[in-house]
Amino acid sequence: MELTSEQILHQDEYLVVVDKPMELPVHKNEFMPVDADYLTKLVGNLIGASVYPVHRLDAKTSGVIVLALSRDIANQLAIQFEQRQVEKKYLVIVKGEPDAEGVFDTPVVIKKKKKRQNALTRFKKLSSVETDISYKDKEVRGISLMEATPETGRWHQIRQHFSSQRFDILGDTQHGDWTLNRIMTDKTEYKRLFLHARSLTFTHPVTNEKLTIDTGIPSDFEDVLQKMDGLNCKWVVEE
Repeated sequence: MELTSEQILHQDEYLVVVDKPMELPVHKNEFMPVDADYLTKLVGNLIGASVYPVHRLDAKTSGVIVLALSRDIANQLAIQFEQRQVEKKYLVIVKGEPDAEGVFDTPVVIKKKKKRQNALTRFKKLSSVETDISYKDKEVRGISLMEATPETGRWHQIRQHFSSQRFDILGDTQHGDWTLNRIMTDKTEYKRLFLHARSLTFTHPVTNEKLTIDTGIPSDFEDVLQKMDGLNCKWVVEE
């Protein structure tokens, strides 16, 4: 996988903010091959410096992530995340048409602890397209682009919250609608989780400047909505 300078959204002598590609882990783990690519490795090679992760972003999720250029700066930034002083906004494309805005305030499952913890996600609808997709006993009358703002940072929180209300995120193979994912890939040729970290707002640990880094709406999000707009199909599900 290649990372280019265009994916560097902000850089100074203390930190670097990157638009992470989908399917790229943030750091190395014991299950990866020795020569595998991961974000800190690619960014370090690109800018010629060691970088340190500050917060989490799943490999399947694309978007804004901040990395520090020293352990001290990483620790200072991590405190902001731990104390919920950072505003995070995500974009998702979901099945159905949720309310114009609202709040998910229900517990989610914590994978490693195998228990439920309280979680809160605010959401706002940005746009919707009409479709006429049907399969089994289901009908999909709309696909919506949503903005999600998590107030807590639980495992797969956004994915679990939308799925719990049957607004499955397109491309979610763990919590979502597998049949709709197959239809989407067949009709649009996209095969990805449509979850993108759009923006981060945080305080620079040295200058105390309030920084907002925003990627806007990714082109593949706009493209898949256009391709699914007005889509009419009856999907035969093989048992």
